[in-house]
Amino acid sequence: MSITAGMVKELRELTGAGMMDCKKALTENNGDMEASVEYLRKNGQAKAEKKAGRIAAEGLCRVATDGDKCAAVVEVNSETDFVAKNEDFQKFVENVAAQAVVSDAADIDAFMAEAWKEDSSKTVKEALIEKVSVIGENLNIRRFEKVVAENGCVVTYVHGGGRIGVVVEATTDVVNDAIKEALTNLAMQVAALSPKYVSTEEVSEEYKAHEKEIIAAQIAQDPKMAGKPEKVIEGAVLGRLNKELKEVCLLEQTYVKAEDGKQTVAQYVEQVAKENGANLSLKRFVRFETGEGLEKKEENFAEEVAKQMGN
Repeated sequence: MSITAGMVKELRELTGAGMMDCKKALTENNGDMEASVEYLRKNGQAKAEKKAGRIAAEGLCRVATDGDKCAAVVEVNSETDFVAKNEDFQKFVENVAAQAVVSDAADIDAFMAEAWKEDSSKTVKEALIEKVSVIGENLNIRRFEKVVAENGCVVTYVHGGGRIGVVVEATTDVVNDAIKEALTNLAMQVAALSPKYVSTEEVSEEYKAHEKEIIAAQIAQDPKMAGKPEKVIEGAVLGRLNKELKEVCLLEQTYVKAEDGKQTVAQYVEQVAKENGANLSLKRFVRFETGEGLEKKEENFAEEVAKQMGN
């Protein structure tokens, strides 16, 4: 199979690996993108599930609340950053978030078919089409998620003017300003460090097995580990896995505001619970980042390479 510059570019953005490494990976795997990502990871040339460094999809994330027990986060995309900064567009995204927080829709299709909260004579989809014609640029209500706290509360946080939107849900028998402030601190941590899970208990055995396979392949190529007993290698694999889990599980992460730089998020939650006489635990979080997972706009690959080479 012929390996194109576009394929190399896509793999490089997915993994952060060098161009020649990406070309070799694609060649070795007959152009299979998923297999090439695995190849690069096993060879230590790519980080686990690294996203593209430059997300070109523009737009905004917004959150809305209905009391302290219900919140929603939405992402609405635009073609350009210019439109994302447009006041009319920003107001529209706020209205979409307000729609989501009172919606009973189970998916985006049902959401788009709902009556528009601002004008019930039209659907959400029709309101979007109308806004496209007014702004003159293609817009897309990409996704939404609503969080309802049955036994506790929710807090929200928006970072970077709308680049990231976060909702955190906690189970608690005490809801006061101190509890909400603590949860907002954790929402900020979710925005900054992008954990994938609340705790290690949420991580599937399948995920762990897959990561152990990747780590084992990396260790096998480490000259320092050559000839080491199997037990030593197994210990090294487990050690690296545990280190990775501490990075992707919120409760295992170091709390970013910790004065000693050592307190974990779990210890911080325990401290806040004790100070407020509460039975407090984190239940879930939702983190949207504008454009994550979307392909960036096509650029001239030769020009991009020349820029990187300093030409």
